[in-house]
Amino acid sequence: MSSFKIGASISSDSVHMKEDELENKEIERSKVMRAIVEIQDPSAKDVDNSMICRFLRARDLDTDKASAMFLKYLYWRKEFVPNGFISLSEIQNDIAQNKLFMQGRDKTGSPILIALSGRHKPTSVEEFKRFVTYSLDKICARMPSGHEKFTAIADLQGWGYSNSDIRGYLAALSILQDFYPERLGKLFVIHVPYIFMTAWKAFCPFIDKNTKKKIIFVENKQVQLTLLQHIHESQLPERYGGQTTISSHSRMLICSFIVSLCRRCYSSIHQFSNFKLFLKILYDIVSIGLCLITFSDDL
Repeated sequence: MSSFKIGASISSDSVHMKEDELENKEIERSKVMRAIVEIQDPSAKDVDNSMICRFLRARDLDTDKASAMFLKYLYWRKEFVPNGFISLSEIQNDIAQNKLFMQGRDKTGSPILIALSGRHKPTSVEEFKRFVTYSLDKICARMPSGHEKFTAIADLQGWGYSNSDIRGYLAALSILQDFYPERLGKLFVIHVPYIFMTAWKAFCPFIDKNTKKKIIFVENKQVQLTLLQHIHESQLPERYGGQTTISSHSRMLICSFIVSLCRRCYSSIHQFSNFKLFLKILYDIVSIGLCLITFSDDL
């Protein structure tokens, strides 16, 4: 018995040593990478070390590959999100589908994202890319200190050919893998209809090996058991065997956004030189308000 304990202790010490070595290696290479990217793009100075390390891990600590990936991200962010954030007025059609929810935390403390894929209807690829970027920014902003990953549940109940959106899926995958590396912890795919596998076969080859490891297809009879292994019932919606209901996060976001727009509108009305901005904000208020009215409550 004692020899087993000694052996287990040695094995445990060895694991810790390897983890420490890997962490030290990551720290050293992150310094090298930062030096490389800051020379080519000075805006990289504003990025924290944890982001640098995520890009490094996504490229197996290869500083050249990680630097190229990170510089591509900085360029994309400036071009695709010039204001620093995606406005709800830019994603009205996708928001109106009420298909994405952010609530609760898994047993590790990571925030949970729930996608009701049966509600998805293809919009323009550009709008959907903005919607994905907006959603990833929001879920990342919900990360508590010390956490870098989120857990996702893709519920395909009711999914059919009218929901199939290969171009949209590929665009979302590209954004997640190229610009938000090491953010996805686990993705549970549940209530999978047979016809979805046709879309999956077209989509799957574009998923990198690291992302594939995080995707878990769950059999219908195992949904509750599997999710409860990772998420406490107090954090899991009733429809999956938990104790909570899916809150209309989209509705709350839109309400807060309308309040924000109203404040901006009030501030701008006195700025006669900025009358075009005033009209744009007023238009946004009306448009988002109409979008809110169309929301479904059948959760």
